[in-house]
Amino acid sequence: QVQLVESGGGLVQPGGSLRLSCTASRSIGRPNDMAWYRRAPGKQRELVARITRGGSTNYLDSVKERFTISRDNTKNTVSLQMNSLQSEDTAVYYCYANNYGLTYWGQGTQVTVSS
Repeated sequence: QVQLVESGGGLVQPGGSLRLSCTASRSIGRPNDMAWYRRAPGKQRELVARITRGGSTNYLDSVKERFTISRDNTKNTVSLQMNSLQSEDTAVYYCYANNYGLTYWGQGTQVTVSS
C-alpha cells in the first residue's frame, strides 16, 4: 500500500514556481512531522523544509524566503510552494512523514529547473 503520494513536479524555467503536494494515507495516522527532502544528481539527500503537527517550520538556508511548507492536518497533506526556482533546485523531491518513530517516504517527484 502506497502511504505517501506526491504530485506536482515537472519542468520549469529559472525564476518560475512549482507547488508540490503529498497526501498521507490514513493507515499511518496523523504524522507528528512532515517534511520535504531532495536529492540532486551526485549529491546526498538533504532536508528542504519541515513542519510539525503544530505548524512550526524550519528550512534549508538556501530555500528560505523562496519556499513555503504548509500542511492540512484534517486532510493529512503537506505542500511545498517553491518560488524563484533556480537551477540548483533541480532534484528529486521526496515527501517524508514521521509518526512516533515510524518513518515513511514517498516515491519521489522530479523537479527540473532549466531554460
